Amino acid sequence: MDRFQEMKVLLAVTEAESFAGGAKLLGISPPSVTRAVAALEARLGTLLLARSTRSLRLTEAGQRYVEDCRRILLELEEAEELAAGGSVRPRGRLTVTAPVMFGELFLIPRIAQYLDTYPDVEINALLVDRVVNMMEEGIDVAVRIGHLPDSSLKALRVGQVRRVLCASPEYLARQPLPQHPADLLRHTIIAATGISPRVEWKFGAVDDPTMVRLRPRLTVTSNDAAIEAACAGLGICRLLSFQIADHLAAGRLKIVLSEYEEAPWPVHLVHRESKFGSSKVRNFIDLLANHLRADPHLN
Repeated sequence: MDRFQEMKVLLAVTEAESFAGGAKLLGISPPSVTRAVAALEARLGTLLLARSTRSLRLTEAGQRYVEDCRRILLELEEAEELAAGGSVRPRGRLTVTAPVMFGELFLIPRIAQYLDTYPDVEINALLVDRVVNMMEEGIDVAVRIGHLPDSSLKALRVGQVRRVLCASPEYLARQPLPQHPADLLRHTIIAATGISPRVEWKFGAVDDPTMVRLRPRLTVTSNDAAIEAACAGLGICRLLSFQIADHLAAGRLKIVLSEYEEAPWPVHLVHRESKFGSSKVRNFIDLLANHLRADPHLN
């Protein structure tokens, strides 16, 4: 049995959650499936499936290998179709990640549109306010806000956002309007750890920044909670411009110290480009990039 067939056997067993079920999906005998998985594990020198009398589950190594198998087999199929002169319709699983609020506001509507257009694709959206390791967690496309480190990943710039200080009109009516970042020391500060993990905030140009070390009155792990606290008049918060755009338009929040803002942060779509390229990834990036570049809150 060749390597590609071994991969197909492993995927079938994983999908069916049993050797017998995998054999039924493939139309081969259960002993053949058992031998194929055993031979694969022996060749790799690692356990891919943890067996018990009641269950069958992937090991950590098995989970990574299964994701790679899905990608490799799909790319092989697409390469063959392209070589034969056919068109490739996106299909398979697509895993994407983005910060929570960005994903809710910009990513989910496009995912819904994409899934409606391509019914053979499944999407797993990981919305978290942390930098996800794309290789370790099997991510196909990631939204990155901020300057990118050097890497082998491909990046496409689709917009920019600002880090802004904001407070409610009610709070600003009770307190002297800050004229300089140092004035924040006399104000009530709300810290959102999703965007401001440190209580030392930087302002101004990269080559000559102003640093202010602050002691927040309220620290929250959710940007939504920070926005609610600011709208309620508790104090001044630092957030990304797109996160408060609706509140600014409605007059619930106002920006302060705009003249001391850092340069805007770029927004990129980052992806792992394969030799042939995956049609599902290419089409998703094209769809998302076109909408993000046209959005006034990101440009």
